[in-house]
Amino acid sequence: MHAVILAGGKGVRLRPYTTALPKPLVPIGDEHSILEIVMRQLADRGFRSATLAINHLGHLIRSYVGDGSQWGLRVDYATEDAPLGTIGPLVQQRDRLPEHFLVMNGDVLTDLDFGDLLTRHASCGAPLTIATSPRQVRIDFGVLTTRAGRITGFTEKPAMDYRVSMGVYGVTRRVLDAYPPGRPLGFDELVLDLLERGEAPAEYAFDGYWLDIGRPDDYDRANAEFDAHRAHLLPDPDTARARGLDASRAAYGPAGYGPAAYRPAYGHAHSLGDDVDQLTMGA
Repeated sequence: MHAVILAGGKGVRLRPYTTALPKPLVPIGDEHSILEIVMRQLADRGFRSATLAINHLGHLIRSYVGDGSQWGLRVDYATEDAPLGTIGPLVQQRDRLPEHFLVMNGDVLTDLDFGDLLTRHASCGAPLTIATSPRQVRIDFGVLTTRAGRITGFTEKPAMDYRVSMGVYGVTRRVLDAYPPGRPLGFDELVLDLLERGEAPAEYAFDGYWLDIGRPDDYDRANAEFDAHRAHLLPDPDTARARGLDASRAAYGPAGYGPAAYRPAYGHAHSLGDDVDQLTMGA
């Protein structure tokens, strides 16, 4: 199985953290980056290869991930010279992608089974499968219903329930054929085009743990809750071996944390290349 990880965003909402680090490398807890967690999860769920679409501070991501062998994955890179949106990088790489593949944002913290999502997508016949999660949006104002200049209803600060996209998708390659490479293409444009053509995407409904760490509130929550959810989010090396995976998939470095080239201990220098050894994230 193959995954494409979208890791090229500037992480504007997470500044100042993302001034020095690309968003996928910001710390979760004391020892891990979000990208390390994702790579470990993919390897544990049977993925063999991944493409990282990079742009902003992409050289740091290359230094951190390398060829992916520390997780038992084969990793290559797609570099965006200009922002291409969520789907644009896939169009650029279309001829190198398998028939069915996973696409995910590089800032998703979840215990969703990525392998199960892709397996279900491949078997359902839909061109696109969207992982969804419940979210409640609270309106901070009293909401009025009006008709012909009169107030006909009033609800004080209502909560609205929705199912929202998690930023994790199963994609069939043919869905990209309608678009020329080299131009920006957003997820919203793809979904609207599919609906207009009568090719409704499938839903992968998920009610487990999910945070979008690109949102400051979710990022703070992820750090506050990580220790409580560690067992669900980080595959255990012994479990990986029990699944019959290559021993290198469990080689997460000394003490079980991170690849040897980048063993997060935020607040100290890290080996991300000679030009960035001075980076620090606190005292």
